[in-house]
Amino acid sequence: MAKKVPVQVTLNGEERAEFVESGATLLNALRGRFGDTSPKGGCHQGTCGACSVIIDGELKLSCLTLAEACDGAEIVTTAGLATNSAMHPLQRAFAEGFAAQCGFCTPGMIMAAKALLDQKPDPTREDVIEALSGNICRCTGYEPIIQAVLAAAAASPHKAA
Repeated sequence: MAKKVPVQVTLNGEERAEFVESGATLLNALRGRFGDTSPKGGCHQGTCGACSVIIDGELKLSCLTLAEACDGAEIVTTAGLATNSAMHPLQRAFAEGFAAQCGFCTPGMIMAAKALLDQKPDPTREDVIEALSGNICRCTGYEPIIQAVLAAAAASPHKAA
């Protein structure tokens, strides 16, 4: 039986504590212990980006991050972006711009875009392409995703939130 370790995090603004198996990935802890199924497990090797989350302000792949290494961290997932039942500007832009088809890559794409816009509120097309380069989409062909990120940037001021 694997050793369990305590992990305390601030997940989407809420203080949370759970015991997780030592060596468990953050992706498995988020989905299995913390009940946040928004990060998706695609490749489980760090190549698809579907599991991307923001940890202490930095974009990270939750499938390659140990849960116990996040003790004390602030974690943001797509589940925490909406406020008062209102979609985040990126979520709205993805929906309005038809930037999601099957939706599997969407959480990772949105988190990569949020990390970009938090750092660079007025990105160029090239900035967006670079920021999304670690995420794989098999449905949309990327153009609607790029346009959605640019539309969200143009529509509202972005602050680290």
